[in-house]
Amino acid sequence: MTTILVVDDSNVDRMYAAGLLAHENAWNVIQAADGKAALVAVKTQAPDIIVTDIQMPELNGLELLAELRKSHSHIPVILMTSRGSEEIAVEALQSGASSYVPKRSLASTLVDTIQRVVAAMQETRKHSELMNRLGERIETYVLENDVNLVMALSRHLQSLLADSWGLDRTDRMRTGTAIEEALLNAMYHGNLEVSSELKERDHQAFYALADERRLAAPWINRRIRVRIEMNAETAKVVIRDDGTGFDPAQLPDPTDPENLGRPFGRGVMLMRAFMDDVSYNAVGNEVTLTRSRFRE
Repeated sequence: MTTILVVDDSNVDRMYAAGLLAHENAWNVIQAADGKAALVAVKTQAPDIIVTDIQMPELNGLELLAELRKSHSHIPVILMTSRGSEEIAVEALQSGASSYVPKRSLASTLVDTIQRVVAAMQETRKHSELMNRLGERIETYVLENDVNLVMALSRHLQSLLADSWGLDRTDRMRTGTAIEEALLNAMYHGNLEVSSELKERDHQAFYALADERRLAAPWINRRIRVRIEMNAETAKVVIRDDGTGFDPAQLPDPTDPENLGRPFGRGVMLMRAFMDDVSYNAVGNEVTLTRSRFRE
């Protein structure tokens, strides 16, 4: 049974909203008189959905949403807005609220809004159940040295892993960053052979040289080859360029305080921080990023 928490400091408004929802036999409706009481209810009664007023003493709807994003970001939050709270509602929606319902039209829209949220939650659960049964998925790509293609693939692979595994926003971003850094390294440093030292000396000259080499031989004929293998628990992304390679053992230590503010090695540091394993082939023109779905 779906448990819905209704939060409002107005007894009349809270009882009215709760009464509308209680007509649905599949829903268990609980109540809290303010944001602080709502946080207690979240810990003790584990609601599936929260419907909250915005303007409340102690802890208002926006502040409640901020607290929930820290440790209960999976719980959809529906706002109840009254006249004069529209600006706050927009801020709350931008901060992660799932939807809103004007108080003046609760009778006509609240139940329908909750039904749609419940349907979306059920679909998400079914998708998660399906992904837990994933045998294996393999995709391969061959890219020119085009930053737009590289970024498009980075976003695709990020979404593929995040959506398949149900990663939260932070883990999604970290995974995407690692893949993006590896792809950009393959293009700029691998295929186009533009050095990090140049970027450190002259940022504009770095990209100007990259643009020049993209259209000239032998760099124009080089490609980035990408292969992702994933199942319900692990993923491996292999990125290979057509460059001459390098000695991975010669990579500077990016965690050395003297190197933290310098361009070289930054991408490798992020890759190693956000993935479970990062390894190179002996030539140095292929990197393999590996991560587990359930990281310790």
